[in-house]
Amino acid sequence: MAHNSVPAIDSRSGFCKSDSVFYSKRKPIPLPSNESLDVTTFISSRSHHGKIAFIDAATGRHLTFPEVWSAVENVSSCLSAMGIRKGHVILLLSPNSIFFPIVCLAVVSLGAVITTTNPLNTTREIAKQIADSKPVLAFTIPELVPKIADSNLPIILIGEKNTSTSVKIVNTLSQMMVTKSGESRVKERVTLDDTATLLYSSGTTGASKGVISSHRNLIAMVETVLSRFNLEDGEQTFICTVPMFHIYGLAAFATGLLASGSTIVVLSKFEMDEMLSAIGTYRATYLPLVPPILVALVNGADQVRRKYDLGTLQSVLSGGAPLSKEVIEGFVERYPTVGILQGYGLTESTGIGASTDSLEESRRYGTAGMLSPSMEAKIVDPASGEALTVNRTGELWLRGPTIMKGYFSNAEATASTLDSEGWLRTGDLCYIDEDGFIFVVDRLKELIKYKGYQVPPAELEALLLTHPEIADAAVIPFPDREVGQFPMAYVVRKSGSDLSESAVMDFVAKQVAPYKRIRRVAFVVSIPKNPSGKILRKDLIKLATSKL
Repeated sequence: MAHNSVPAIDSRSGFCKSDSVFYSKRKPIPLPSNESLDVTTFISSRSHHGKIAFIDAATGRHLTFPEVWSAVENVSSCLSAMGIRKGHVILLLSPNSIFFPIVCLAVVSLGAVITTTNPLNTTREIAKQIADSKPVLAFTIPELVPKIADSNLPIILIGEKNTSTSVKIVNTLSQMMVTKSGESRVKERVTLDDTATLLYSSGTTGASKGVISSHRNLIAMVETVLSRFNLEDGEQTFICTVPMFHIYGLAAFATGLLASGSTIVVLSKFEMDEMLSAIGTYRATYLPLVPPILVALVNGADQVRRKYDLGTLQSVLSGGAPLSKEVIEGFVERYPTVGILQGYGLTESTGIGASTDSLEESRRYGTAGMLSPSMEAKIVDPASGEALTVNRTGELWLRGPTIMKGYFSNAEATASTLDSEGWLRTGDLCYIDEDGFIFVVDRLKELIKYKGYQVPPAELEALLLTHPEIADAAVIPFPDREVGQFPMAYVVRKSGSDLSESAVMDFVAKQVAPYKRIRRVAFVVSIPKNPSGKILRKDLIKLATSKL
């Protein structure tokens, strides 16, 4: 649509009154004009001065940039010779390794699709993903072969051949990496809208679903990462603590950062001591982590500084859940030369959404950050569907070049998440303040519906945590025939406390509207959380309702 008159956008908040959209205040990212481009070609054609692409933290083995690109070329030729074509799905089941990116880049360069899965998943969970995504081939390491042995998939081993004969081992990656392509292969045309990855998004909102990301999505992700870390002015060294099967690990560490000539130090599994040693050994400048690890660094600061050399570290990058004021200030005090950057994103938005790009921005305590470049947002009232203005709370909707194409063979889930204008419903209740900072208040899908009133659990949890005898708390919806649901609290008492259920209920009742009162309490030893520190409410709901 042609804009004759440019709509008035408030320069402080980014809000535009005429369409109720918040526009990003960051400089827009450049997007490719040529429709025939795959993400591998895009990354490999960026010029930079980098020498070493990947280092295995445990062994010190490394791959230079020329070695990476020649391996990618050879592996894709071998796959092509095996009959792998555009649109074929290939499963990658592996812990982090310096070979993980080679598989991804080779597969997507052919227009084939990579689907990854968590090596900790059970055989049953992996079988479900295989049934859904229908891969024609799998890459895995010898130790994980048993997890897909029943699938009858042809397997390419990352690492040495194992002796088991019951499975179809058709090749090894190391063999393919050195096989020079003989014949000139027919390269199918890959376009920006073709599917590149199929990642299964965490089932915190029901069954796990395959997220379709296009080459356009991944290229926009790479451009966003490059602009965020100012990587144009010299190489950096990143420690890759993030799982590469996860969108952020895959898009940033396995692929995107290659475009800048940065060096990625790969840890095969997360281990605090190994991570801290690697920073000194490889002179790392950036360290990505989740909030619980950051808390551990604050609490163990004296020991950490005695034992490890963190002198080269410029910034830590945190994602998963916003950091509290206490954690940020505790970190700044103990590591004064290290900045803190935070990020917010979903698998459905290729890991992009909002970020804080300086310590000053991170000091807007509790923020998820400002909108990423070229990203637009709406705050929508869940009840009325009305788009809201600054400092009003509603569901965050996002639109931009990194938003997924949809869920794989699941039109119903796609229709309820993506609207016809390309807006992604994030399921997060947020507000955007007068300076354009986003604050996540709660998960929309976890709202407790009491007689039609919406009760956000996070609000009650924050209140409970102000009680001097409460160490931790989680609030969940408890089903009730009369009122629909009421708030139930799981509470961890501080040691030595004999706080009673009624005392907890009274404490809250005095401070909230009647419909928000807690009407049931259970005391527990600890609150279950996922690795990024989010409360696993689903598990608590199961626990509460299993006794009904």
